[in-house]
Amino acid sequence: MSHLASILAQAQPLVSPGPAAADAVVHLPGPSVDWPALLPLLILLVGGLLMLTFSSFLRGRAPKGVFAGVTVAIAVAAALSALPLWARVQNWDSLLWWSTSHSQPGAFTTVGGSVGVDGFSLFITIVLCAAVAMAALLASAYLRREDMEGPEFYVLMLLSASGGVMMAMANDLIVMFIGIETLSIAVYVLAGMHLRRVQSQESGIKYFVLGAFSSAFLLYGIAMIYGATGSVNFVQIKDFMAAVVPVHNGFLLLGLALILIGLAFKVAAVPFHAWSPDVYDGAPTPAVAWMASGVKAAAFAAMVRIFVLTFSNYGATWKPILYVLAILSMVVGAALAIVQSNVKRMLAYSSISHAGFILMAVQAGSSQGTAAIAFYAAVYTFMVAGSFGVATIVGRRGDGDHSLADYRGLSRSNPVLAAAFTVLLLAQAGVPFTAGFFAKFYAITAAVNAHSTPLAIIAMVSAVISAFLYLRLIVAMFMSGGDDGAEAPLPAASSRIHVPTGAGIALAICVIVTVGFGLVPDLLVKPARDARPVLVEYQTSGTAAPTGG
Repeated sequence: MSHLASILAQAQPLVSPGPAAADAVVHLPGPSVDWPALLPLLILLVGGLLMLTFSSFLRGRAPKGVFAGVTVAIAVAAALSALPLWARVQNWDSLLWWSTSHSQPGAFTTVGGSVGVDGFSLFITIVLCAAVAMAALLASAYLRREDMEGPEFYVLMLLSASGGVMMAMANDLIVMFIGIETLSIAVYVLAGMHLRRVQSQESGIKYFVLGAFSSAFLLYGIAMIYGATGSVNFVQIKDFMAAVVPVHNGFLLLGLALILIGLAFKVAAVPFHAWSPDVYDGAPTPAVAWMASGVKAAAFAAMVRIFVLTFSNYGATWKPILYVLAILSMVVGAALAIVQSNVKRMLAYSSISHAGFILMAVQAGSSQGTAAIAFYAAVYTFMVAGSFGVATIVGRRGDGDHSLADYRGLSRSNPVLAAAFTVLLLAQAGVPFTAGFFAKFYAITAAVNAHSTPLAIIAMVSAVISAFLYLRLIVAMFMSGGDDGAEAPLPAASSRIHVPTGAGIALAICVIVTVGFGLVPDLLVKPARDARPVLVEYQTSGTAAPTGG
């Protein structure tokens, strides 16, 4: 009782504060917010919410394609809003469009140090905006064809993209977790929103259940890290770890492992990949285009911020694990892809193999590896969005014509579509003069320079195995004659295929980007190299002091 009385006595001034205490409370400084720094995130988030709100007044009388057009406009606006921030972090003072006392050049933080803005986060933000635009163009005609037209698909995708931007800018584990959940929950709904397809509902349930488990691993990992370091801020965690020996801190090591498991699920790395083929097969194909491009880019951005930056001193702990995950993902993804007869499942296993290549660059843990991640994420976004764009068109009404036989004779029913798909497949195979070649080349080079030559050799072997998969598809499209050389009858699904305007624009952009960056890679290489991730110490004065990168 005496102890309780002493506590109450100490608390008494808080119950009846005097003038001095009241002044202290009034003058407590709150975290400053640099609103221009949050513009890309706010445009995606608020834009999606406003579109949902105003669509309710249309009462089903929305003009054809208006929601897709608004979504593309929102994505473009978000990407453009990131350009002045890019100029700011790159110290291009003459290009800044605002000038205030707290707008110091270089990487910086805001919202109390929980959000970091640097070249890498802005680069990934622009990649996410491009993925949103491509998926929206593909979805326009698809949703009308499947009697699903409405704002829901686009709003969910914009909300998911805002979560991805949050992950790319996170300077705090709690912000990272909020971003992951915002991104994931919207994608769970996207995967299962085709109510007339049992496969879609099944994929949504599978994705949700397994995603919940991965989020639990991630949250437990964050709790372990907080218990070991006393902080969830990346800068404070890194400063703490500078004085800690890994083998003497089991909580820290267990937290690292759990966080890695959670993020490995998001990128569909083997052995956490089992959900990917089923979900990709059953989900609406434009949603899969977003999942394979935007979701993966955001997850790899989270890996870079957590492991390459925050836990760089513990590379000897997490690099061997990523080494194994990269090998398994490349080999298993390539091997299982070539035995599939469903094109969407082929592309799903192919995406697992590509994730292995990016994991190889993450494992390098160097500035060269980070540049390779940025380049790979950018070009892969267009390659995979275009590939699933072709699947969206060939799938026809019901979104069920995805067997390899459905692509037989595509070169005769629609030669332009077959040619575009061929370019995208060759790029994924890593054929020279395509962006895919340089993406794999830079990832392999980063691994070699990080003294992971065996890993680089395995990557080249897996690339050869994957090439067989892409050649199977090309042969089916262009060489569909019978065994005796006579022309085999074409399946009904290979009759004349109409390419909607939005999907055609998306495919044209994907092909142009894939070929353009293959012929002139320096146009993207320099921004990828400038996209340096940096940990920045938050200061109440508004100035930024880099503490790592």
